[in-house]
Parts: sequence; structure tokens; C-alpha cells
Amino acid sequence: MKILVIAAHPDDEVLGMGGTIKKLVKNNDKIKIVILATGIAARRSTNFQNNTNYRINEKAKKIIEYQIKEIRSQAKRAAKILGVNDIEFLDFPDNEMDTVSNLKITKTVESIINKFKPNKIFTHSPFDVNIDHRLIYQATLTATRPNSQRNVEEVYSFEVPSSTEWSFPTSFQPNVFIDISKELKVKLKAMNMYKKEVKPFPHPRSLKTLEHIAKRWGSVSGFSAAEAFYLVRQLKKQF
Repeated sequence: MKILVIAAHPDDEVLGMGGTIKKLVKNNDKIKIVILATGIAARRSTNFQNNTNYRINEKAKKIIEYQIKEIRSQAKRAAKILGVNDIEFLDFPDNEMDTVSNLKITKTVESIINKFKPNKIFTHSPFDVNIDHRLIYQATLTATRPNSQRNVEEVYSFEVPSSTEWSFPTSFQPNVFIDISKELKVKLKAMNMYKKEVKPFPHPRSLKTLEHIAKRWGSVSGFSAAEAFYLVRQLKKQF
């Protein structure tokens, strides 16, 4: 089985489904993680490579380049803990993907799908308050439209604490729960690689909160700990 994880920012993949990734690796599934945005807050530092509306000096540019390199190194370490070697980084502007055409985002996602040919795809929820998350969901949904040449069997959306829970009046309503009782500790260890992203409790991205969230989903699904997903689309030849 080939599984594609499409995330906006470094750490989203662990926050949303770190335990499930580890579980899929144990099942000998082939996992590919793609992170589309740089991971550096673009509305503060700007995407210096593509955005001509801002001017930054060479010193600031070097700082941003170092920050991007650092967070990608952390993402690689997190992926390694989860057992994933195939992780790809793209350079869309962080928290500024609304400055990029929807067609470009969709074509990029479509190209990744066509090359990797996944059976299942996991990506963001359309209800997240983060604009990058919503745009990537929409691009993934468009890029996975069924046709005779490309049929992704299942598409799922995951939650990202500090983004998904603040969407009102619509909200993330999961209908699939994956038991991560044995993988929770590994998820937390992977998340801890993102030193600047992990916050003290009760922040949604604290390790203690992530443990609480997993146990909460476990309590509604009969597991000690679980990750929650929404099944967006499923294609089956037989019922």
C-alpha cells in the first residue's frame, strides 16, 4: 500500500497523524510525506524568493535561509523517528499561499500524485482557520478527482491542534479513528524534534495536550489513544 501525506507546514504531519504514520510503517506500507510551505512565517519575514512586494537585506535573507534549513532538518529527524525516509519539501510561502494561484497549487499536488501513485492520501481539514491548510485541502480534492487514469482509493483529512479546533460554526467531525495506543509515545517523541513549535501546557501544541487529545479520541472510539480522521472520499470496485 502506498500512502501520501500532504501537509502545509513542518510539524503538521506529526500533529495530525504521527501515530498513524508509525502504525502504517509497521504494516510495511510505503509512506511519502510532502510539506508544501517553507515553515517560516511569511507574513512577518516574507517569502523572499518569490515576493517582490517586500524588500529585505542580505543579512535577513541569510537568517531566513538558516531557519528554513533548521526546521527541515527537524522534520527529517521527526520522520526518521516515525520510520519514514521519503520526505519532500517545497517552497510555497508560509501562511501566504493565498498569494499563489489555486491552479499552481493544484497542479503541484497533481504532479506529486501522478508520480507517486498513492492508494491513500491524508491531508488537512477544509475547516482549519489556517489559510494554507484550507487551500491544500481544496487542491488535493481537485487533484484527486476520479478518472480512468488516476483513481486514489481513499482521501482523508486530519486535524491540526491550534488550527482545526477554532473553526466555527462548521467544524471537524471525524468518522474514522485509528488506534495509536502503542504509537503515542513515538508520536510525542517525533513532535519533540520541533523544538520551537512545541509549547508549554496548556497550549494546543504542548506534548501534554497532544497526549490528552489522543486519549480523548480514544475514549470515544474504545481505544486507549487514537487519532481522528474524516473520510472525504472512498472508491471501491466491490462492496
